[in-house]
Amino acid sequence: MQVNADFDPKQPLFDQFSLVAKAFAHGHRLALLEVLAQARRDVNSLALCTGLSIANTSQHLKVLRSAGLVASHRAGKHVLYSLADDTVVDLVCSLRVFAEHHSDTARRTVMDNWPQMNLYPEISREKLAEWVTAGSAILLDTRPLEEFEVGHIPGAYHVPKGDMKAVAGIVEGKTQIAAYCRGAYCATLHDVLEHFHERGIQVHRLEDGFAEWRASGFPITGEV
Repeated sequence: MQVNADFDPKQPLFDQFSLVAKAFAHGHRLALLEVLAQARRDVNSLALCTGLSIANTSQHLKVLRSAGLVASHRAGKHVLYSLADDTVVDLVCSLRVFAEHHSDTARRTVMDNWPQMNLYPEISREKLAEWVTAGSAILLDTRPLEEFEVGHIPGAYHVPKGDMKAVAGIVEGKTQIAAYCRGAYCATLHDVLEHFHERGIQVHRLEDGFAEWRASGFPITGEV
């Protein structure tokens, strides 16, 4: 059999890689992936979380499904969407890290919108796991309640958005707090850190978010 000397067997594979890359190439799709990394949701819930129309949400989900990034299954009258698996979390995390290191615009956007990030020391997932095991810090989850109820880091307390009084009794007398949200870019997380920092309590933020914690194999309470 004659073989085409110009044929590169890797090219069809690279073409498939490019289809996945194209699926990532829209900010709204990345927003949908961030929400789905926390819990399964239907189209209506995803539209509400991201501020998109239902029709627009459906179109973006179609692209994500075609690329194998999102899976779906029927639950009664609803179709629930989820990430295909935790490697999607790894891909999004890699995009974030690359942009933070190589995009001046990305870095400026972070500093313009979350200027207080550097005020509070990061804590790695490994170190936080040690604190959770030892019970050496109060752990606060600043995500929406429905996401917390589906799954959270063991021992975490939920902080209702804007209601620090809900955990005041838990934090009172403590000297160290660790908090986390969906990811590093979370206004609610930084509001919580600022609130307790101003009261003389040592505060730390998880280096990324709940999805990265789960994807790394650390334990969670519940099932996402």
